[in-house]
Amino acid sequence: MNFRNPLFATLFLTLISLMPLCAKEQNQKPTIAASTFSLYDIAKNIAADSAEVFMIMPFGVDAHSYEPSPKQMAKISKSSLVLYSGAGLEPWIEGFEFKNRALDISTFVELRELSHEDHDHGHHHAEHGVDPHYWQDPQNMILATNQITKELISLFAQNRDIYTKNRDAYVTMLQNLDASYKAKLSECKLDTIIVSHDAFSYLAQRYNFHTEALSGLSPEAEPSAKGMIKLINFIKEHKVKVVFFEKFANEKTIRAIAKEANVTTDVLQPLGNITADEAKQNLSYEDIMRINLQKISTALECK
Repeated sequence: MNFRNPLFATLFLTLISLMPLCAKEQNQKPTIAASTFSLYDIAKNIAADSAEVFMIMPFGVDAHSYEPSPKQMAKISKSSLVLYSGAGLEPWIEGFEFKNRALDISTFVELRELSHEDHDHGHHHAEHGVDPHYWQDPQNMILATNQITKELISLFAQNRDIYTKNRDAYVTMLQNLDASYKAKLSECKLDTIIVSHDAFSYLAQRYNFHTEALSGLSPEAEPSAKGMIKLINFIKEHKVKVVFFEKFANEKTIRAIAKEANVTTDVLQPLGNITADEAKQNLSYEDIMRINLQKISTALECK
């Protein structure tokens, strides 16, 4: 090797400098993008250290109105796997071409069809004919977990044992969560909770209670004066003691209704996304669902 030749020496040093970068690229973990917190929680628990799992939405942003930036779209398109909720929750997905594998999780779960009343209220998701908040039902989360695990095994078969073990642990957690909801909500004095945004119908359907919502399936929906009066009268008539709002929705109207009806307010987390503060606390899907359970059981005056 002629190291005295300046051109040869320059080329040699350039190749040497690039070698660590090439090795680094080869050792990089695959990336998995998830459009909602619930899907992110599943993927993070199943994939563990075998992949970099990231949320498409920043924490603290409403899932219904989020639009990714061009920079975020580039990161999403490069991901080995994109998990999106579907059922009309992410309008930005329509027409987007994924370079790799993308999975619409709504096609693997049991969806709740919207009623005529839902359509009449002009709900944001009415054109899809289904309620997109299916992750509120632990049984749907089990279906989603099983499908995501299958997908990960098909992409990264060398990690089959890890994914299977993690799936079993996560499904056991969901089954225990389901049992806790059934036990805690089995005997209650009241049968209806009041919410600002109709995101809890799957939960209500699974555990035999009802919801009355100020707005429809989208927290951006503007409530009518007639709807507000109807809700106030319902609260008074049924002796409801607490009404729930969300961090991602405008709480001004629901607080005004609570004041008029002389009841208290509290936060119920719909789990499409979580707040930055909840993320700092490292709260999981299970953590938040159990917090919600305690609040719902108190509101329904359960034994």
